[in-house]
Amino acid sequence: MRLPFSQIDAFASQPFAGNPAAVMPLAEWLDDTTLLAIARENNLSETAFLVPDASGESDFELRWFTPAAEVRLCGHATLASGHFVLAADPDRVRVTFRTRRAGLLAVDRQGDGYALALPAWAPSPKPLPEVVAALGVDAVETLWREGGYGVIVLADEAAVRACTPDMARLAATGDHQAIITAPGDTSDVVSRMFAPGAGVDEDPVTGSAHAVIVPYWAKRLGRDSFTAYQASARGGRLTCALDDDRVVLGGGCVTVIEGTFFL
Repeated sequence: MRLPFSQIDAFASQPFAGNPAAVMPLAEWLDDTTLLAIARENNLSETAFLVPDASGESDFELRWFTPAAEVRLCGHATLASGHFVLAADPDRVRVTFRTRRAGLLAVDRQGDGYALALPAWAPSPKPLPEVVAALGVDAVETLWREGGYGVIVLADEAAVRACTPDMARLAATGDHQAIITAPGDTSDVVSRMFAPGAGVDEDPVTGSAHAVIVPYWAKRLGRDSFTAYQASARGGRLTCALDDDRVVLGGGCVTVIEGTFFL
């Protein structure tokens, strides 16, 4: 079996930046063991699989796999999937996806890039002492969102950039995202995201993390739109907006590999 394959840098305006995702369109679903094996072979933070949505509720069904497991929500691979579809049809302005655990998602053309609409998952205050200790940071505030999203607010961008987690210790706290965030120097907000319990030590740019921190920062900043930078080694810039129960993230995509996966 030959499967088309694209590798796309999401939340990037040039190659080798942002977060790479594999996008693989399928005629029908393969079994979960095979999907996970493909994601493990791709060895990226996420592989996105698309199947035409026979229900008519959306254009495609969409699922995401890390090399270790299927995930509940992946923003950058959704943006990459939107780019994959829209770049193939210049007259098309929107594509919709039906997901299993995050509802309906959409990607729209926005200038030279795209706008990605995700659910707004506002976190609530909760002590996270084991996570904070594993991160080795001085937390200003800690919050939690059901589904595995921990938010650790730090004082400033320097503290975010200086964070050097004990990955083994952090992985022992469970399969969740540890999102550190603070006011930014050249953007309104800065963040990093670690998920060693899910097989991803540090993610380059994380849409799902922003689905959680955007409601927090919108309230703290007193406005519904702002800029963000994820300060990983690759780095990525996003525009962020809170629109009722949706978080809208803006960013570009660059296709860097096209080929065939032999199964």
